[in-house]
Amino acid sequence: MAKIISENTFSARQRLSSHTPDEELAVIENGDSRAHSLCEDNLDRALSSESRVSFTGVGVVARLSYFFFMLRKWASNRMNPAEEQHDSFLERFRGPELKDVSSRETQSLGPSDTTHKRNFSNKWPLATYNMNNCNNTDDKKEDKKEEIKKDEKKEEKKDEKKDGDKKEEEKKDEKKDEKKDDKKDDKKDDKKKEEPPKEIWIMDPAADQYYRWLTIIAMPVFYNLMMIVTRSCFNELQNSFTKLWIALDYTSDLIYYADTFVRSRTGYLEQGLLVKDSKKLRENYKTTSQFKYDIISMIPTDLLFLKFGFNNPEFRFNRLCKISRLFEFFERTETRTSFPNMFRISNLVLYILIIIHWNACMFFALSKTIGFGTDTWVYPNISHPEHGRLARKYIYSLYWSTLTLTTIGETPAPVKDIEYLFVIADFLTGVLIFASIVGNVGAMISNMNASRAEFQAKIDSIKQYMQFRKVTKDLEARVIKWFDYLWTEKKTCDEKEVLKNLPDKLKAEIAINVHLDTLKKVRIFQDCEAGLLIELVLKLQPQVFSPGDYICKKGDIGREMYIIKEGKLAVVADDGVTQFVVLSDGAYFGEISILGIKGSKAGNRRTANIRSVGYSDLFALSKDDLMEALTEYPEAKKALEEKGKAILMKDNLIDEAVANAGADPKDLEEKIVKLQSNLDAMQTKFAKLMAELTSSQTRMKQRVTDMEAKVKSIKPEDLSEVVADKDKKVQ
Repeated sequence: MAKIISENTFSARQRLSSHTPDEELAVIENGDSRAHSLCEDNLDRALSSESRVSFTGVGVVARLSYFFFMLRKWASNRMNPAEEQHDSFLERFRGPELKDVSSRETQSLGPSDTTHKRNFSNKWPLATYNMNNCNNTDDKKEDKKEEIKKDEKKEEKKDEKKDGDKKEEEKKDEKKDEKKDDKKDDKKDDKKKEEPPKEIWIMDPAADQYYRWLTIIAMPVFYNLMMIVTRSCFNELQNSFTKLWIALDYTSDLIYYADTFVRSRTGYLEQGLLVKDSKKLRENYKTTSQFKYDIISMIPTDLLFLKFGFNNPEFRFNRLCKISRLFEFFERTETRTSFPNMFRISNLVLYILIIIHWNACMFFALSKTIGFGTDTWVYPNISHPEHGRLARKYIYSLYWSTLTLTTIGETPAPVKDIEYLFVIADFLTGVLIFASIVGNVGAMISNMNASRAEFQAKIDSIKQYMQFRKVTKDLEARVIKWFDYLWTEKKTCDEKEVLKNLPDKLKAEIAINVHLDTLKKVRIFQDCEAGLLIELVLKLQPQVFSPGDYICKKGDIGREMYIIKEGKLAVVADDGVTQFVVLSDGAYFGEISILGIKGSKAGNRRTANIRSVGYSDLFALSKDDLMEALTEYPEAKKALEEKGKAILMKDNLIDEAVANAGADPKDLEEKIVKLQSNLDAMQTKFAKLMAELTSSQTRMKQRVTDMEAKVKSIKPEDLSEVVADKDKKVQ
């Protein structure tokens, strides 16, 4: 029995050892012999039963060796896991659902669990099932299979839900991240929008800074205009102060370069607004003609000094292309100065001196070319000590140039042809200079005396009129004294005539600046609207009264109110001598009479005699102008009337019964008269329209009758021809 058991165990061990675990795996997974695998399972069960019986002896050694062998294989498989092999039978057995479940499970589990499960299920797909179901019956196996499938389906659903939740969470997270990114981008864009553009420096041509820069650039331009030609002709001047000229030359060059930059940043108006875009300013500067001259003036011709030496200032003549800046400075100064006529005269004299200076330098250069002292016309020989001095050279040349250009003459006669040509050119230039001097100076003098001549013409016309009408000498003397006062106090100008060329807004601003403080002194106008005050300021008329003149007399109809600007007025009795009150600067009177307040005991009559003590300047505001201004301000009109009533009640000069009564009959009559006039005007317009309508109707009737006569005169033959022509056109 022992032999049989040992042989069986040995044969079983030999059979097991002949089939390595890898071969067994291949057989099981590929499904080549499922029956053989079942027999082996039964054999294993038999071995296990036998092992319990024979655990001693030879069987112990065999089982230990087998155990170590399997342990080594298991360790090698754990270290180097085998790849899953393709099994068509297993795919048919498992179906698509089992494959999906396995894939989902591998996704849902962690990396360590999934690898362990994948290795176990891939290597032993049926062993796992047999391990759980080896001791069960077939029915129980089927029930367990169904339960496993149900559990797998539930797990699939749970996994799907989990995957869906994860995907939704991932989408939400992505959306949140996108929103955050969008918000960040929006914030960045908002910050970029909020950040103002970098402001660049712009030169406003209408500002004082631009005029100050013109003053700076005018100095090097004038220096080059005067000294380049002088140093080129008088070599002694250049050689004596070479270092000074180098310093001044390159300082002027630096200012030239700065001026080019200023020109490229000088603004200009586009649609009434100052352009501040640097690109547009540069493009606009390039389109101007001055851009070319500026580039020419900045050409570094001084590099020629390295070859020919520093004592050749004629290479710097291109710096004179900036002379337009000097002319622009003179124009701006003329518009800014308070003495334009004097500036024009001085400017003309400066131009003449520059021309004489240049002509003197050219005379000396021509004399140097011909030869000093070769004839009587050129500059004398410089070997003589007196004529060799630098000051004598320049003064002699300047004297000769002045005599020639002013056409005075008394200069030596020319000898050579080139000398004759030079003198002829000088004489022609001198004639033009003399004509310009006479014309400009005469025009300036006439402009300076234009106001005096106009004023004198007015006095002469009034004198002739008084002599023609035989006015008394006393009155004539008063009129002449009044004119003299106006001229001496410079009050001859007519403000309306002077300001007529200005727009209404500027007129209002000037009037406010001059008269508003005076108008606010009147009590009834102190709390009025600003718009009404501006309207009234434009309507104030200055008036001047002589000593002894009556501004108003008692009982006169009040059509104006007066505000004293300068002078003194006296309220006198009927005799004109007794003075009750003296009014001075800032006083006013007559404001109640021009309002026409209902119930006033004085009505619109003057209640006192007011006389000028000396010469006095007043502002007058007429009743018509006030009412015209108040038509647009009805609330202000009511307020002024209330103030006037309060003043009259304080002085007990108003009849309260009449003031509190209804509308004044006179006002109603005036309104009725206005309505009648308006109605008459409308009737005349309506009559004109009716006449035009009747005339147009008669013309239309005449045209209709003419058309009827023409239609009746048409024959049927003519109509047939017309129809035939139409048929041809249609075809």
